[in-house]
Amino acid sequence: MERHKQKAILIGIHPGNRSDFGYFMEELANLAAAAGIEEAGMLTQKLARSNPSHYIGKGKIEELLELIEAHGADLVICNDELTPSQLRNLEAALDRTVMDRTALILAIFAERARTREAQLQVEVARLHYMLPRLVGLRESLGRQGGGAGLKNRGAGETKLELDRRRIEERIVMLQKELEQLVSHRQTQRKKRRKTEVPVVCLVGYTNAGKSSLMNAMMEAHNPGPGKQVMAEDRLFATLETSVRSIRLQDRKSFLLTDTVGFVSQLPHHLVKAFRSTLEEVAEADLLLHVVDSSSPVYEQQMAVTEETLKELGADHIPKLIVYNKADLSSLEFPSADNGHVVISAKLRAGISELTEQIRERIFRHEVHCELLVPYDQSHVAAYFNEFARVRSIRYEADGARLTVECPESVLERYRGSYIPLSDGQAYPDN
Repeated sequence: MERHKQKAILIGIHPGNRSDFGYFMEELANLAAAAGIEEAGMLTQKLARSNPSHYIGKGKIEELLELIEAHGADLVICNDELTPSQLRNLEAALDRTVMDRTALILAIFAERARTREAQLQVEVARLHYMLPRLVGLRESLGRQGGGAGLKNRGAGETKLELDRRRIEERIVMLQKELEQLVSHRQTQRKKRRKTEVPVVCLVGYTNAGKSSLMNAMMEAHNPGPGKQVMAEDRLFATLETSVRSIRLQDRKSFLLTDTVGFVSQLPHHLVKAFRSTLEEVAEADLLLHVVDSSSPVYEQQMAVTEETLKELGADHIPKLIVYNKADLSSLEFPSADNGHVVISAKLRAGISELTEQIRERIFRHEVHCELLVPYDQSHVAAYFNEFARVRSIRYEADGARLTVECPESVLERYRGSYIPLSDGQAYPDN
């Protein structure tokens, strides 16, 4: 039996000084579609600021009621985050469920979360969002009783306090479990840092093609079963952070990380809950800012991504702009210029150009040198085998002669325990 698809009327306040208002309303419609909700109609109102009691003006409420009846809408979705009183008053006036933009995004995240960590992060965000809005949840709680003192408290107030306490206790319990998972993630990150393997992180607006790009990179450099990540043409198809090792032909390697996509007005509850996941972005060596070049508003989407990176404290990390979906735009591809690459991940076009741009940026500080490790320093030879790329090894009378490629920091750890050769000079790997 097919589930009834909900119909919604979308409403928004146009401040009058925002040229991108139409874009935000279109994005709201896309978010509704991502949640499996059908857009039945749209209503906008020009106001300097939203009505403090009902979000929209009282005259517009009558118009909205007519739209609801005409289209048989089940719910109303607002383009902005509502205050608890706005939510309560609107639901009472419309006799319909009302969602704001934040609640809609949270619902999508709740549906898409697959790993335990993502599920915990979303639930914590939803509970934080619900806490101040308990009174407005469709009159599920009774009204407050009159009078003063504990004996005169109404059943509604008692239930409200009980629900609030239960939510607060649930948040504490979830956060403890989340802290354990976060600790495990940080341990993994420390291990990766210890190996000195560069980390390249995919960032960008949701549905820009980050997961498709990761799959294209895996096919080009590390083909094999079970290495692909989920990639679908929809908003927030991927919430989990995926990490894959990319091995190049010259035995150099780096870690490629895929993160949750960004969206305008990403709820702060979500950013806070997903902060441990998004820390992967802040600790990367290079960010690939993936852009949907076929979108008519790609510049606005780029601005949203830059703003989110700034909020995460990752705006200082070197970036390479990757214009994806060039097969759907007018851009010539594949092409590479200083600071950006034009590709089509779907057609696997431009992957080699992108790889070369990545290589130039993350391996530019590596050195290529020759050294002699005495036989009584075998632990040093083992160290280079683990943390450097050993190009060749030759056993001589005084020890093992190694030709290695690695960051300068790897050489520094055991400086003095080996003998530098080639006039003792380490030279840049070009």
